This record gives sequence, C-alpha cells and structure tokens, in this order.
Amino acid sequence: MSFFPNNKSSSKNNYRFNLASLMGLCANNYLLSLKLLAEKLEIDTVRLFSINESLSYRISVEEVTKYTSLIHFKQCDVSKHTSKNIIESSMLPSMVIRLYHDAKVAEVISSQNIKHLKAKYDYPNECMHQQNEKQLTNQFLNDWLIHCLANGQVNFESSWGSS
Repeated sequence: MSFFPNNKSSSKNNYRFNLASLMGLCANNYLLSLKLLAEKLEIDTVRLFSINESLSYRISVEEVTKYTSLIHFKQCDVSKHTSKNIIESSMLPSMVIRLYHDAKVAEVISSQNIKHLKAKYDYPNECMHQQNEKQLTNQFLNDWLIHCLANGQVNFESSWGSS
C-alpha cells in the first residue's frame, strides 16, 4: 500500500502561489536585514548576534554591486565541543539572501541543501519540498531577523570587519 496516489490528477490540490504575499514578506526582510547590518553594506562586513550562551547568529556581506548585495545568514555552533553537544554544521540553519536595492526586497536564494528555491513545487516531489517552500523559507528568515533584533546582543569589537 502506498501513501502516494497513483492518479496524478488526484494528487493536485488548490494551492496557488501568492506573489503579493511573498513580495510583502521580502520587502519586510529587506528592511530588517538593513537594520541588522546597520546599513553597512560593504564586502566582508560581519555581524555576530548572541541570543544566549548556546545560540548565536552570523550575518556576513559576501558581494556588493550597484543594484544588489549578497548576504549569508547562519546559526553558529557555540556548544561546548563535547561528544554530547556537537551539532553537525549541516544541521544548523543557513541561508544566502539577495538584497535588491532598486526594488527594496530581500529574497532567500538558497537554504540548507536547496540551491534554488522555486515559487511552487508539485507535491509530492522527490525532495519532499513543501508546495510553498519559497514562502516558508522567506517567512523563516523573517522570524530569524525579528528574533535577532529583539533578543540579540552584538559584540561590536568582533562584529565589524572580516572574520
């Protein structure tokens, strides 16, 4: 017995990609990203946010052009490196975000092992992505940014410049 229906027409549901919702979310992410970076968009700029002794985030500027910037946002492993506390780095959330300065939007362009996020996925699919994976990933970024702004503490001595 399979959990996946044999008839492809019965596997389709009524999910519709909502561009307005995604663009609103991306516009909010743009503003929050600039706020986290204190509008310092220069290559090799790094900000470290410590939420508590076991939770830390790193945001770094990888590329800056006239109309776009590329930033990398990831959770850092700050655990005591004992056999019980080691977290595989591949398990820590990590995203690459493109900032479009002319449109004032920030879009997640890759996350974890997903190199290119589609606006809509058929379901079920080989990688088991959600139908609205792009929307969910951008919402996750939004939650992350809000969390860092609300609860993060920045060590300014180690936050600016390259690491």
